[in-house]
Parts: sequence; C-alpha cells; structure tokens
Amino acid sequence: MSSNRRVRLTLALAIGVCATLSAGVWGVFPVASAQSTTPAAGARRSRLFSPGSLGLLEAPDRDQWQKPDLIMDARKIAEGDVVAELGAAGGWFTARLARRVGPNGLVYAEDIQPTMLEATRRRLQREGLNNVRTVLGTATDPKLPPELDAVLIADAYHEMDDPAKPDVIRVLLRNIAAALKVDGRLGIVDYTAGGGGPGPAADERVDPVAVIRAAEAAGLTLRAREQVPPFQFLLVFGRSSSPARRSS
Repeated sequence: MSSNRRVRLTLALAIGVCATLSAGVWGVFPVASAQSTTPAAGARRSRLFSPGSLGLLEAPDRDQWQKPDLIMDARKIAEGDVVAELGAAGGWFTARLARRVGPNGLVYAEDIQPTMLEATRRRLQREGLNNVRTVLGTATDPKLPPELDAVLIADAYHEMDDPAKPDVIRVLLRNIAAALKVDGRLGIVDYTAGGGGPGPAADERVDPVAVIRAAEAAGLTLRAREQVPPFQFLLVFGRSSSPARRSS
C-alpha cells in the first residue's frame, strides 16, 4: 500500500470515529439548533412549558428565591380557604397551597396540559394531600368554580399571554375575575426584566405594566405591587366594583 493511500485511509477512519463520538455526545446533551433559538419571521416558539422539563421546577433552592410563604401571605391565604392555581405544572406550588389551607380548605389545580395534571396527581399522592382537585382548562377558560378566596398564577403568565392574540389573556382574566368572591384576590407572580436567574429568556418575560393593563381591561383592580427578590415581581388584584361576568 502506498504512503498516500495509507494517509487517506487514516484520515477517513479518523473522520468516521469523530462523527460517531459526536453523534453519541449530542445524543446525550442536545444542543438547540439555530432554527429553534431564532424562529423564522412570523413563527413563534411554543409558549407552553414542556412536561419533559418538569425536573427544572424542582431545584433545591426554589423555596429560597420563589418565597412561597411571602406570596401566600400577600394574598392573605389562610386555613380553610378555597383557592386555585392556574398553570399548576407539576404541583410544586399547589402542594404548598394545600398545606396552607389545610384539611378544611380546598385547592383547584388547573392546567391546560393533561400530562401536567397527571404529574400533579402523582405528587399529591406521594405527599398524602387529599384537599386538591385537578381541573383541565383551556387557554381562555380555566373552568373554575365560583366564590374562590384566591387564585394564583405563579411563573406561568408569560406562557398564557400571547402578544399576537391579546383577546386570549383578557378573556382568561375575565373568567378568573368571575370566579372570585367579591373580596377575592388574584396573585400574578412572574420574572423581572433581564435574563438573570431562573425563568424564560429575556425576550419572553412580561412587563408588569402590561399585565396591569390587561387585568384592568378584564374588570380587575390592582391592590398591591411588590418585588419578590431577587428574580420576581408580585401583582395582587381584586375585583372592580362592577360585577365580573364569565366569558366564553
């Protein structure tokens, strides 16, 4: 075999080995393609959190930065209350609500993805919590019962608000308002501007001012606005003086 042919054969083998190793590595650690990170004009990435990524919501330090007790205190959630969480995902916050309201209270865990509700039910069974009902809602109707003491949207408003379809979030908020007691409260927790900490990309975060405008258009009034440092904000709304009506 000539020296040139041996060189060509060696290079071919080296390229084949590199390709095999590369396929194996990226199969374990997938890297987003340019298409998935930069949608084409007119296209939009799915705003829904993937059930396959639920493990990300179980970070051991989440209690420290999410501050669930502070959020529940701000909405005056107490033992015996009937409350709901929209976008319950795997039930991390739902479980904390259930323990707060106790056996004499009730929590409705709503999501529009059945897989998320299955994950929530598994958590509730593991943790021995029997005061939660799961609800499969839609993008505009959470299908909540009336006379709720409080509703929480934690880390999910940015998924529900589609700037291309502003009527969707207005109808959803109107239906939430209709489910509240006269003195009931809606709490919306989401990520502050910028790309620091957990949460969605900077360009997918919501402006609190835009949230307030949408809520007011749906018959809600801002009662409190707080920071949940270091990464989040909290808006607390009540029903306006005019009675809210359920929208279809």
